[in-house]
Parts: sequence; structure tokens; C-alpha cells
Amino acid sequence: MAKITDFLSGCSKNLAILGTQWGDEGKGKLIDAFSNHFELVCRSTGGANAGHTIVVDDKKYVFHLMPSCLLHPNTEAIIGNGTVINLTDLVTEVEKLEATGIKNIQSRIKISLHAHLLFEYHKQVDAELENRKGDNKIGTTCRGIGPCYGDKINRMGLRVEDLLDEENFRERIIANAQFHEKNLDITIDIEKEIESVMIAKEKLKELFCDTRLYLSQARKEGRKILYEGAQAHHLDIDHGTYPYVTSSNVSAGGICTGLGVPPKAIEEIIGIAKAYTTRVGEGPFPTELEDELGDQIRAQGHEYGATTGRPRRCGWFDAVVVRNAVEFNGIDSLNLTKLDVLTGVTELKIATEYWLDDTRIYNVPTTQKANDKLSIKYETLPGWAEDISNVRDFSELPLNAQKYVTRIEELSGCPVSSIGVGADRQALIFR
Repeated sequence: MAKITDFLSGCSKNLAILGTQWGDEGKGKLIDAFSNHFELVCRSTGGANAGHTIVVDDKKYVFHLMPSCLLHPNTEAIIGNGTVINLTDLVTEVEKLEATGIKNIQSRIKISLHAHLLFEYHKQVDAELENRKGDNKIGTTCRGIGPCYGDKINRMGLRVEDLLDEENFRERIIANAQFHEKNLDITIDIEKEIESVMIAKEKLKELFCDTRLYLSQARKEGRKILYEGAQAHHLDIDHGTYPYVTSSNVSAGGICTGLGVPPKAIEEIIGIAKAYTTRVGEGPFPTELEDELGDQIRAQGHEYGATTGRPRRCGWFDAVVVRNAVEFNGIDSLNLTKLDVLTGVTELKIATEYWLDDTRIYNVPTTQKANDKLSIKYETLPGWAEDISNVRDFSELPLNAQKYVTRIEELSGCPVSSIGVGADRQALIFR
């Protein structure tokens, strides 16, 4: 059986892990498995709307904003300038993880001075805007991510470094809150907001850092760096199924802008893909199963959001979606997760082509009209009934499971280098 150390010995020094579908593919598990072999794990985009769940000896750990590496005592976590941070929520996340027994968390975290601050009123704004959209709602998590990035783009946001000048910070946050109150007719308790932020600042201020400079020095020293993606390619603000997307660039390019590292700093990219497809919230989902089989997969895969608890929509593996992410991001290999969830499904389908009228298309359409007309070509493969959760070598998988993985490789245009066959961090097959 190929061990993680054997697998990583052939990998480049600086490695990125990205989602290839619509998020929730299981990035956290692979990041945790790899983290012990890297000195730095870096988060470049997004906020606490992401949730990475790791299971160790039946004990569950959930990471929201922090990189999924802190179970390993010698690994540092970097939260980059491209993220949006609610300091109060971050303090809570740290405290909850400390309560599980994880040691020296704060001494191993660096927070970019240029990361934007997300406040409680951003959550109010998020909920109000979503409510006003009525039937055209996006399905946001209402964690304030979009409004915070909106303030950033409108050049009225506040960054971590602004906390260092308390008088200026107070003036700017009051002006910002009043702007949103006036525009949306909401009431914000700004004094309560300022008080809670300042309490959180005192607890976290030793973590504030010029992370771009820190990473630049780390690369010069030859330290091993792992770049952790948030959400997934098809939720990218520019290249996803707009407008049903997140508010940042979560594809490979976002690593560079969100951490201040040059493109050549990313030497290898592993894409994460579920053995089927899921999506949370609204938006197009060509292979969705709105039937008993979809419910069965959701139940067997425990498909509920780690952050929101919302049930995920489930469907067949979509090779068009994954191939698009592979080509766009230059992905070198795939980690196929949750193969065990498909045990017992008699026949498995893989979407291979999209057609609109007489024209083949290579992306998920973003308009409802086009999605209503979309024709999907499927391949059908036989399933398997054997329990594979204890399998650790590809050759020991049922033949039909092997054929399914091999066909995914062929249709996605990318080799499958590792396979998840259970929730535990050890439930991985490396090839």
C-alpha cells in the first residue's frame, strides 16, 4: 500500500489543494492528512462560510476560517490578505478547538494585516439583501461574506491594520455602519459592535502579521508550504456559475492575490472531487437527483453543511464540471472522496457531455433558460455492494469500483492519485 509519505515524496515542495465542483468535496480531510508533512498551511480567500470537517478516532473537528492543519503540533496556519475575518467568531473558533485538547493554537497562527474585517452588521446586511431578492435569492449562508467583500470593492472596508489606530477605526466603522443603516433601513448597535471587536483584538493582536513578507521569507528558507483552497472552482466569482457563486476568487489565481505569492510559488495542484456531486443553496446543478436515490446518497454521505447544517443537493458525478476545473486550474491529479458512499447503488451514471439544441457546450450554463433546455449525455456503469471502508490498496477495491475510478480519470482528463473511502483521516487509498 502506498503510504502518504511515499506519495508526498514524489510531490513538489509547494502544493495547492482546490475544490473542483461546488464545494464540500472533502478538502479538509486531505489537508489534514498532508499537514504533518508541511510547515505552513495557508488560507487565501473566503471567510467562516467555509467548513472543513476532520474525523480522528471517531472524534470530529470542524474548522471554519482557520486552515485545517492545527491538529499537527508543528504546523503553522496562515490567514491571508484575501480572506474576510470576523474577529469575534475567530476567537470563538479558537476557544472551541482549544477545548478539544489542541495545544498552542494561537502561537501557530498568523493573520494578515491586510485581511478585511467582517462585522456583525455585515450579517444583518447579508440577510436583508437576501430577503429582498425574494424568489431570486442566491442561497447565501448569511455569514456576511458578500457584504464584507462589497465594502472592500467599494473601498470603504476596514482591514486588520486599521485596528492599530483605535480613534481612526472608531470613526470609520461608525461611518460604515451608518451608510448601511441609511441604505437598507436597518438598525445597528454600533457601540456593542466596537466593544466586541476591541475585546477580540486584545486576544488576537499578537497574531497580526505581514503575511506576504512572512511567506516570502519562508520560501527563501525552503520551508514546505501547502495552500488550502476554500469553496471550489465553480463557486469562483469570475469563473463559477454566476450569480450563484461566492464573493472571491477561489480558483488557483486567488492563491496568488489572496496571499501575495507569485504564480511560480505554486508548484503542484491537487483537485478534490467527490465521487458524486453536491451543491448547497441555489444555482444550476445539471446532474441533480431529486428523487429517492438523491435522498439515499444524502443520508449515506451525511450531506449537511459543516457551517450551516443545510442539506446538500446530491447528484451524479459530472465529468464536464470536473474537467473544466482541471483545465482551468492546471490540476495535476485528483483526490476522489467519498467513494464508499456509493456502495449499494446498483447502477452509477457519469455526465460526459452537455448539449444545447445541436451545439455541444463545455461549461455549465448560467441562465435558467439555457439550463431548462440543457441535454446531458450520460454513461452508465455497474455499481458494487461490498463494503470498501477498510480498503487501503486500489487493487483490493471491487472491480466495478476500480472501473468507475478509471473512467472518471479518463473523462476528467486527470489521474486520480488518492481516494477517500471513509470519514476517518486514515481512510485513504494512495496510488
